[in-house]
Amino acid sequence: MVLGSDGKNFGLRFLKGKEMKKVLTNKLKEGMIFSKPVYIEGDNLFVPAGIAIKKKDLARLQSWDIEAVQTEGEPVLQSAAEAAAQADQKKGKPALKPSGSKPSVAAVLNETHEKDGTYQTYIKLINKLNFVCDNIASQTTVEARSIDNIASRLLQSVREERNSFIGYVLGGDIKGNDMAKNLVNTAILSALIAMELKLPNHKVLQVVTGALLHDVGMLRMPKEILEKKGSLSEAELQSIQAHPLYTYKIVTKELLYPEDVGLIVLQHHERWDGEGYPRRLAGQAIDMGARIVSVADAFEAMVSQKPYRNSMMGYQAMKNLLSDNLRRFDAEVIKAFIQTMGIYPIGSIILLNNGAMARVVDVQATAPLRPSIRILADEFGKVYKHDKGELIDLLVEKSLFIAKAVDPKGINGLDA
Repeated sequence: MVLGSDGKNFGLRFLKGKEMKKVLTNKLKEGMIFSKPVYIEGDNLFVPAGIAIKKKDLARLQSWDIEAVQTEGEPVLQSAAEAAAQADQKKGKPALKPSGSKPSVAAVLNETHEKDGTYQTYIKLINKLNFVCDNIASQTTVEARSIDNIASRLLQSVREERNSFIGYVLGGDIKGNDMAKNLVNTAILSALIAMELKLPNHKVLQVVTGALLHDVGMLRMPKEILEKKGSLSEAELQSIQAHPLYTYKIVTKELLYPEDVGLIVLQHHERWDGEGYPRRLAGQAIDMGARIVSVADAFEAMVSQKPYRNSMMGYQAMKNLLSDNLRRFDAEVIKAFIQTMGIYPIGSIILLNNGAMARVVDVQATAPLRPSIRILADEFGKVYKHDKGELIDLLVEKSLFIAKAVDPKGINGLDA
């Protein structure tokens, strides 16, 4: 799949720049002028040839955590200090030293986690599902009605506050209840995909229910296996790969859900190429609900914090899904996921070509690379409080484009 510069084809073309020399950011100085244009990540212009690097340019490179730029040229003027020194020598004045500046956006990014009623609904859904998970883990009787209530409330909330709930998947600040949080997040993403595919309402609800329960078989496995940081032994790996069977038994025998829900949890680790488990099903033989949950579960796993690795940015996780090439996932489901989430999912922090930083607030189904954004810090370094920055539709503002996605954890020491 290929995505053109207008973002209207589905897929992604990750362009590589020309073979250019890399210049470390810490080697750049105010006033430096290069004989050829200087670029960020190969294709995105930083400064044109013959134009001096300004103090604000250096500040934004530091703030955006960009370690190097690229150019085919050479510096024709080393720095403003040198230029000033040359002029001052002629005038008999001492040279002035430039002072750096670094805008702080940590406080603004902390505001990603809204504490309004919608966010409280998200937290309540996780807490309620966590209670269900605790009962399943201890083999205490659980009524399916309690799970049905969670599924119905979640689906209603996603329909009413779609963008907010997508943002919570990437930026919800909840400590603990990891299993319940992962299940709720997967259910949110699964609901979005199922609705994008225009499945009947009753099928969407079944997909949401399956997503909420797809990993509950893991609750009855030894914690030392689930939390192991090193590689698993063959016996441990076999135990992990048996969890869809345990889940299927819990869902159909204990909770008494129908086979439609049972197949979702049983087959969500099957692969499109037939190399999955537990039954090595392939292609259309895999239940559509399971195919949906498979994509949602994979994305959620990549963007969530795990004991063995840090979370991945939504953009990088989306790139990984796009590079699948029909190995694990159904292309139709991937396409629907891109249409509903965009290449830069809602909540992503991005750097624009003019040096401004923004948060993605909405996506364009027909142009995944041109979302709507809200400015967090403009090209002059001015930082805006939550929802106070300019709202820009990149589908309308053709002169602006996303230069790169930014990891919030690398900005001003923020640990989101």
